[in-house]
Amino acid sequence: MLTCLFLTDAGHLTASELARRLQVSPASISKAIAFLDDQSLIRRERDERRRDRYVVDDELFYQATMASARSNDQLVETARQGVAVLGPHTPAATRLENIARFLDFISESIVRAAEQARAVLHTSAPTPSGDTARPQPDHG
Repeated sequence: MLTCLFLTDAGHLTASELARRLQVSPASISKAIAFLDDQSLIRRERDERRRDRYVVDDELFYQATMASARSNDQLVETARQGVAVLGPHTPAATRLENIARFLDFISESIVRAAEQARAVLHTSAPTPSGDTARPQPDHG
């Protein structure tokens, strides 16, 4: 479903348009929408006929990346609470603290990289000029 949305020029489709294009049931579309919405990979909007349409745009990847970092932050907090409950000198607490430090580092790295790369989402990609710089099919 996500690929179908990416391949539309408009960047949005209704549930019925998705079901028709993908030749799947409305229930399948509903499940996919719920999953992608939970992952912040699509956005829901109302069209002029008051139908939900599902949108993908450049900013959604940034938002999904930031949501992933926030999710890691919640895991860090939970692990550190576990350290406090178990006592700092137990093997389990040491393991939880290592997990918290690892996830904290990963989360900070994700946020920093997303902030640095965000501008890439809003720049126009160079268009192929039709010359030999274009990848050629592999015939061998």
